[in-house]
Amino acid sequence: MNEPVKPLSELLTDRFDDRVSLGNSLSGILAVEVETGAWLEVCRALRDDEEFSFEQLTDLCGVDYLSYGESEWETDSASTEGFGRGVEGEGPGRFDWAGRPREEDIKRRYGVVVHLLSLKHNRRLRIRCFAPDEGMPIVPSLVEIWSSANWYEREAFDLFGIVFEGHPDLRRILTDYGFTGHPFRKDFPLIGNVAVRYDSEKKRVIYEPVEIEPRVGVPRVLRKDSRYNTDEFDQAADDAAEKVAANNTAAGGQEN
Repeated sequence: MNEPVKPLSELLTDRFDDRVSLGNSLSGILAVEVETGAWLEVCRALRDDEEFSFEQLTDLCGVDYLSYGESEWETDSASTEGFGRGVEGEGPGRFDWAGRPREEDIKRRYGVVVHLLSLKHNRRLRIRCFAPDEGMPIVPSLVEIWSSANWYEREAFDLFGIVFEGHPDLRRILTDYGFTGHPFRKDFPLIGNVAVRYDSEKKRVIYEPVEIEPRVGVPRVLRKDSRYNTDEFDQAADDAAEKVAANNTAAGGQEN
């Protein structure tokens, strides 16, 4: 008689003990946090061990947890008047390049999240680790374990500045040559640092200081709009349709 199959969470705990910590399951996918020092060991075992067999890395991304859980919207003390009520405008990115905040020592700021797929066992797993040094975030590369991590890690390096140690060709992949900064970091201005345009006189692309002012964009609500009076307009449309149908019926009867 075959033994019952253990849940994935139990298999992970038995195999890796305190090197991993279990998180919540989102959309049926178990989330696990892995110590950075055991990142390669755990990932290699997840690929090679028969009980796991995660053959594919389907996604890898960086995350900046600066200001995580904070909000620039005041909902308790805000009034009910005005389009911009409750907006403080002090969230991440609401500044220009010269006034950007300088890096601070924030623990567990940069994380790397990986999604794995096991075709053999028909299940998925989400794993995450944090860079131990926030000033120079470094995480071991997974290219030697899953080759599909190559361009994903280059993207995370380009956008977040996370360095993947052991990557065979760690270069920017999305931003332009000579780009300054990492645009997905929370301390990077939302308006950017320079503007790029083609100069017809110089016959080349030039870089200029950005002229956009930092601001909070709040959608304007149209109070008097048919979308907010659907019952009234639907009834009027139905009455008009019935009137047209009655007229057509009457006209058809006269012709006969």
